[in-house]
Amino acid sequence: MKVKVLNLDGSAAKGDIELSDDVFGLEPRADILHRVVTWQLENRRGIARATRERSDVARTGKKWGRQKGGGTARHGDRAAPVFIGGGKAHGARRREFEQSLNKKVRALGLKMALSAKAKDGLVVIDSLDVADAKTKALAGEFAKAGWNKVLVIDGEAVNETFARAAGNLVGVNVLPAVGANVYDILKHDTLVLTRAAVEKLEARFNG
Repeated sequence: MKVKVLNLDGSAAKGDIELSDDVFGLEPRADILHRVVTWQLENRRGIARATRERSDVARTGKKWGRQKGGGTARHGDRAAPVFIGGGKAHGARRREFEQSLNKKVRALGLKMALSAKAKDGLVVIDSLDVADAKTKALAGEFAKAGWNKVLVIDGEAVNETFARAAGNLVGVNVLPAVGANVYDILKHDTLVLTRAAVEKLEARFNG
C-alpha cells in the first residue's frame, strides 16, 4: 500500500512510502478490537482493596467487663463491629480485574487498529522536526491540516522539541513506537506516524 508523505501542516511533502499489507492492509474485525480494548482497560484498573473484618483486626479477645452488674451490654471481644477500631461488618472483599489475552490476539488487534486508520485517518510524515518548541506555532500547523484529536507516534524515542511544543495541546498525544496500543489509536480521529514509526511498527511484527 503506497501512501503520500505529508508535512505537519497537512501539505504534501516529497516522496511516498510503501506500507506493509501484513500490518496496514488487514480487514478490521470488531470482535478482535473489542477483546483487546477490554483487556487493556481492565488491566488498567487497580485492585479493589478489602476491608478488615472481625478476624483481621488485632485487638484483644479477652472479656473486658463483668458479665453482670456493669450497667452495659455484655461484650466479650473488642474487635466486634460495634466498637471504634473493631472489624467491619460485611466488609468489601478484595477484587482483582486483571485479564489474560493471547499474545497473537493482542498483535492481531494492533494490526487491525492500524489497518482501520489506514482506511481513514492515517497520516505519514517525514519527521517531527520543528523549528522551536512553540505550542502556538504547532497548534497553527495542526489547524491548517484540520487535525483535532491526534495521536502522534514517533520512532525509538519521541522528538523532545516536538513533545515540548505539543505538551499543552488539548486532544494531541505523543507516543514512541513501543507505546503504540489499540485503545489510544482508536480513541483518536487522526493517527500521525513518522517514517521511523512505520519502520519500527513493521519490524515489531516481522521480527
